[in-house]
Amino acid sequence: MTATSAFFERLTVAGQDPRFNKVCGSVRFDIRDGDRLEQWLLKIDHGRMRVARSAEPATTVIMVSAQVAEAMARGEVNGLAAITRGEIMVDGDLGLALRIGRLFPRNPEHGGPDGGR
Repeated sequence: MTATSAFFERLTVAGQDPRFNKVCGSVRFDIRDGDRLEQWLLKIDHGRMRVARSAEPATTVIMVSAQVAEAMARGEVNGLAAITRGEIMVDGDLGLALRIGRLFPRNPEHGGPDGGR
């Protein structure tokens, strides 16, 4: 299992996140690895999280390489820093995309505000 798959699995198991109690929306992650596209859909309804592999339309679409997605799932890369560097493209609600960054682990061992990158 990849770190990315494990990240989405953890969201599925958690089911509810109180930090998102006032949030409703959906985020689709389009993760590209060469010619391969993996799509994950995260639906948030007042903190209730549902995750599925789906190409369904979403409020926000986050396009990222598999390499950057893996690094984020391991806590090695900060999402905002990756957006700033152009490693992540966001289509839709940027505010929602930035809030989603709170779901990713932070690995202090890599140091720095952008996970050492």
